[in-house]
This record gives sequence, C-alpha cells and structure tokens, in this order.
Amino acid sequence: MLPINPYSIESTNIIYNLLFCDDLNLYKDKTEDDTAYPFNLLFSPNSSTTEFQQIIDDPNTSARSKILAYNNQLKLGFKPARKDLLAVIVELGLDEGLDVLASYGDGTARYINQSGKILIWETRDDQEANQLTATLFANAMDVVTKIGPWDDVRRPQPATGMMRITFWYQMDYTLVRDQSMYFSMTHLLSQRSTRRQN
Repeated sequence: MLPINPYSIESTNIIYNLLFCDDLNLYKDKTEDDTAYPFNLLFSPNSSTTEFQQIIDDPNTSARSKILAYNNQLKLGFKPARKDLLAVIVELGLDEGLDVLASYGDGTARYINQSGKILIWETRDDQEANQLTATLFANAMDVVTKIGPWDDVRRPQPATGMMRITFWYQMDYTLVRDQSMYFSMTHLLSQRSTRRQN
C-alpha cells in the first residue's frame, strides 16, 4: 500500500494510517515488543486461523488487534464465523487540513485535529463515552445495511469540502480481495447543501 500522508508531521501521518488497521507491516514497525500477546500471534507467519480467532474472541484485546486478526484470517482464506462492526472512522476535509475521528467498538477512540494535534482515548469504563459509542455504532449499522462493501485498497484522504465515513464491518459471507472489509461512503459538504438544510 502506498503511504497516505495528509499531515505535514510524519508522526501524525503514522497515527493516521494506523487508525485503519489495514497495514500489518506498519504495526510491526511501530510495535516495541512484538513478542508480547497478541502481537506475537499477529506478526508470526506460522500463526493459524484458530490462534487469530483466539484474539478475536478475547474480551481483553483491543478492537484494533481484532481487526488485524480478522485481516490475517482473510488472507488465509478463512470464512469468519460471525458479523462484527469494529470501527467507524470519519474524515472531514477542512480548509486548514483533515479532521479525523476514529471510534472503535471497545470504547476507545482517536481524534486528529486539522492542525495535526492528536487526542487518544483509552478509557473503556466511562459510561457517557460508551453510550456515545453505542449510539454511533447503532446508527452506523443502519448505514452499513444499505450500502455495499468497498472492495479495493484505501484511497487518499478526502479533499477539502468532502467527508468520508469508513466502517470496518466483518461479515460471515464475503471475502474481499484479502483486504480489510471496508464499507465507505462519501458526502459532499458544501455551502449550498448547508443553506438548503437551513
């Protein structure tokens, strides 16, 4: 996959690309201890689909680790046993840069401001935040059931005035070119549409 670099700061671009969990090599490069679970299984060329399923079923592993495990299963041609919505990523092209909010099914989140500043949310027991996540994911499911999967590699970030919503949704009946199971839609955000709504 070609690097997608919407920010002027390299470290911010790395965080941005890690959000999508579609580049295992990038995770390998940025993981300090690749011998610790679950990375020892995710990065090993000898891991089995059963071992990847162990990661998926483990309530203590992060949603991002589960996505990587699902991706590895897909690469081995394994048909998943259930449906999972694991991430909703919203990208908005603003005049000063790209705003990104990535919300994960385990309650964690990442926010990158158009300035390149980053907020990392790792608290999983905050009731208000978890309710917001549950509402977002419930609304996301309504969208996912109405659109089809994106069966190609991830494209560059949306341009100014555009918004892209990416859903990482694992289905039990489709394999998509050994890539992450993306559902994406893009909306034009313009002054005209805003005026019509007002």
